[in-house]
Amino acid sequence: MSDEVQPGYVRVRLDLSYDGTGFSGWAKQAGGRRTVQGEIEDALRTVTRSKETYELTVAGRTDAGVHARGQVAHVDLPEGVWREHHEKLLKRLAGRLPKDVRVWALREAPPGFDARFSAIWRRYAYRVTDNPGGVDPLLRHHVLWHDRPLDVDAMNEAARGLLGEHDFAAYCKKREGATTIRTLQELSLVRGADGIITATVRADAFCHNMVRSLIGALLFVGDGHRPPDWPAKVLAAGVRDSAVHVVRPHGLTLEEVGYPPDDQLAERNRQARRKRSLPGAAGCC
Repeated sequence: MSDEVQPGYVRVRLDLSYDGTGFSGWAKQAGGRRTVQGEIEDALRTVTRSKETYELTVAGRTDAGVHARGQVAHVDLPEGVWREHHEKLLKRLAGRLPKDVRVWALREAPPGFDARFSAIWRRYAYRVTDNPGGVDPLLRHHVLWHDRPLDVDAMNEAARGLLGEHDFAAYCKKREGATTIRTLQELSLVRGADGIITATVRADAFCHNMVRSLIGALLFVGDGHRPPDWPAKVLAAGVRDSAVHVVRPHGLTLEEVGYPPDDQLAERNRQARRKRSLPGAAGCC
């Protein structure tokens, strides 16, 4: 797969956000299900009066019900289409897109930029409350209710044992041919004045269900079901543990995607496409 933009095309970066409540995830699906990618591509085709659908590449595919505040995507548009429409494209998309998805910025991407493979980290937030009365109705689509008191200090102690580069197979839904080795750069939790606990999770990349599984394990520590060293033991075992629950998606928001300086984009692309293995790990490629 090449990052070279085809002759006659311009690569455009899109910065966007969406409320995932009404979507069946980011990626287009068969059967007419409503997706973020489908809505944006349809709107882009309409406002540029194009017969062709220009396919988006995204920094991180989100599951059904997951939100995004700082999602990034790119699309390759014919030079003529970009020249004709770029000055008014943002406003026209605002008028065409449904209200639960917004594009905030559109600009020509620097050479070598790929929304997915150029990224050096993704930062998510997961929000949960242990208020015995439940969740504020105005926040019900964005905050998980946990019906037992949570010890944030114990959860942070457990989180520290998960940091660094590991094979997160115990916390991921395995996909054929895909590695589960990731570098978890940050995992920390803070209780706000409103009682809502926000978990910040940042990594170079995430495998399927990784964030929601990690939060599920930490909640088990926080409510006293397991000791703080349990999540690290699960990680070291390297296999799915039936006690690790994948928490519901609505508490999860993609907050931000980080990229290197423009002159390092091409090298980052090459690095990100390599299948990783841990030192001493068996297997090739």
